[in-house]
Amino acid sequence: MWGRNVYDSISKFLQFQLTVNIVAVIVAFTGACITQDSPLKAVQMLWVNLIMDTFASLALATEPPTEALLLRKPYGRNKPLISRTMMKNILGHAVYQLTLIFTLLFVGERLSQARCPAHRQLGC
Repeated sequence: MWGRNVYDSISKFLQFQLTVNIVAVIVAFTGACITQDSPLKAVQMLWVNLIMDTFASLALATEPPTEALLLRKPYGRNKPLISRTMMKNILGHAVYQLTLIFTLLFVGERLSQARCPAHRQLGC
C-alpha cells in the first residue's frame, strides 16, 4: 500500500514540477526574445522554484495511503513514470498557463486601460 502511494505521489510531483518548469522556461526565453528583457528576473525565478518546490514537496510527503490503492493492479516494472495521459495534462496545462501569462504580458496594459476610464482621463 505504501509503495503504491509513493509511486502515485512521485508521479503527481513530476507532473506538477514539469508543468511549472516548462512554463517558466518558455516565458523567460520567449519574453526575453520578444521584449529584449526577461519578464522573470533571476530572483523571481528563484522564488517561483522555491514556492513550487515547497508546495509540491508538502503534497508529496503528506498524502496518506488509502485502502483503494490495494484494489488496483500493481504497475509493471517497465511502466514509465510519465504516461500518455500525464503528458497530455502537462502540455494542456502549460498551454493554458502560457496563454494566460502572455496575454497579461503583451496585452495586459491595454486591457486594464480599456476597463478603467480614469486612466484615459488622467493620461497615465
